[in-house]
Amino acid sequence: MAKKGQTFKRYSEEFKLRAVNMYQEEGMGYEAIAKELGIPSKTQVRQWVRKKNSGESFVDQRGRNRSSDTPFVGRPRTKFTTVEEERDYLKAQVEYLKKRNPSLHLGGRYGK
Repeated sequence: MAKKGQTFKRYSEEFKLRAVNMYQEEGMGYEAIAKELGIPSKTQVRQWVRKKNSGESFVDQRGRNRSSDTPFVGRPRTKFTTVEEERDYLKAQVEYLKKRNPSLHLGGRYGK
């Protein structure tokens, strides 16, 4: 389990492929590869090998919103430089919610 404030290293696809090739073509073990490449855990190398063998992508999905139709990715903004900037941000949120939930649109006195 991750500890509060802990950061994680992200590796490029080329780096991951290099580690997998060291295992598959050179016959090196997971621990030896991890040590040579400076990867903290041999388990990470094992996961990359499994992904490669099963045809999965190496693309890292951590911290990404997997539904591509939302413009709001990541942590919501809490500080704005101008009132207008905050207004525009909030308007965009309202419009997005109206599109996602048309049945919740209030209409009438509160519409528009």
